[in-house]
Amino acid sequence: MKNVIFDFGQVLVHFSPEYMTKRYVSDEEDARLISSVVFDRLYWDRLDDGTITDEEVMAASRMRLPERLWDTADKVYYNWIYNLPEMEGMRELILHIKEKYGTRVFLLSNIATYFADHASEIPIISLLDGCVFSAACGRVKPNADIYEHLCEKFGILPGESLFVDDRAENIAGARAVGMDGYLFDGDAQKLRAYLDGLLLRN
Repeated sequence: MKNVIFDFGQVLVHFSPEYMTKRYVSDEEDARLISSVVFDRLYWDRLDDGTITDEEVMAASRMRLPERLWDTADKVYYNWIYNLPEMEGMRELILHIKEKYGTRVFLLSNIATYFADHASEIPIISLLDGCVFSAACGRVKPNADIYEHLCEKFGILPGESLFVDDRAENIAGARAVGMDGYLFDGDAQKLRAYLDGLLLRN
């Protein structure tokens, strides 16, 4: 096993619309409303596949929000990428497998162009050997072509790779192209023990 490929949200970082909204909104009712609108999957699924722009998302959001909340909603949306606390133990895990085993570490995420454009500002990204973002490449998990794109871009052999994600359908997509898979439940120590066992055998 030469490569470990991670998902981003709920694997390397916490992605919590409630947390990201409450950083800028103190009123509970306003926070719930902004969060439900700005982070609606109606928009975010399209952000992930690159078929809607940030400007279109916010224009649509304004139609669902009172005018007094427009500026706050903009602030929440354009700052979400800076409000992603790292998952406990994942930074240490990445450093451990890179330093002890020489493992290459990659990111494969269904995520918006806005994030891709600012990814270099996210501290944990600097630890990785390469990234593929769905909106930037026009492919999304769990479709086979995004895993194949990652492999082609970075010279990865699927049979030498483990994919870590918190969604079963994305693990199934990775396995369909020949990768091994690990369904992450938020426990970095359990994943570290699994990786130690796997990498020591190689």
